[in-house]
Amino acid sequence: MMEQKSSEKNSRAEKKSSVIIRNLSVTYRTEPALWNIDLDLPDGKMIAIVGPNGAGKSTLIKAVMGLVPITAGKVSVFGKSYSKNRNKVAYVPQRGSVDWDFPTDALDVVEMGLYGKLGWFHRPNSKTRDLALECLDKVGLSDYAERQIGELSGGQQQRVFVARALAQNAQIYLMDEPLNGVDAITEKTILSILENLRKEGKTIVMVHHDLQTVDKYFDWVVMVNRNLIATGPIKEVFTKTNLDRTYQEKQRMSIQ
Repeated sequence: MMEQKSSEKNSRAEKKSSVIIRNLSVTYRTEPALWNIDLDLPDGKMIAIVGPNGAGKSTLIKAVMGLVPITAGKVSVFGKSYSKNRNKVAYVPQRGSVDWDFPTDALDVVEMGLYGKLGWFHRPNSKTRDLALECLDKVGLSDYAERQIGELSGGQQQRVFVARALAQNAQIYLMDEPLNGVDAITEKTILSILENLRKEGKTIVMVHHDLQTVDKYFDWVVMVNRNLIATGPIKEVFTKTNLDRTYQEKQRMSIQ
């Protein structure tokens, strides 16, 4: 038993985490969305956040970025608050949360990812536009640079937002269901880009809904249903027992 504890301690020591969450709770009105979450997100991993609808998956990502008020607890990003290290984090929101009627083209959207480095009062120049075009090219959309964002297909829109995240050259990529409802070409393109980022040592944290592909695409999983159910390497944690605990708990809560 002592050897097992020693091994677990060494394993934790070897796992470097730039995002550390302690005792996190988020409440919407009187309804808990997340409750008492303790979580370290390991660096250099492809991390899936899974759980049933309403489990708090998107809320978890938003809480890291300060996009929702925290009821209790603390989040640190590279040892500081997110606001002090926001330039090291890129975010890809759910498609449903974006106003696609906003009058802007694909290139402008990607350039928005550079505002953190430029400052809001500095206009984009030829260098930033070249970088934005390069990022659009990486997602296969350089020919659509001047296309109004609302005129693109759903998959193309998602790729534009991935290109915007690439332009930020971040260390951590937080992505809210970027593969949900996209076509096969878009899924393949996004996964190839993310795998290259992981090889560069970047951390990808993705809310993911397709349980059939978790063990194919990811090497780490966070299983959440308001509480943290389990987290760790896919081979150790992504088990039937933990899946039952994650998804059946929602059913029990709805019955009570």
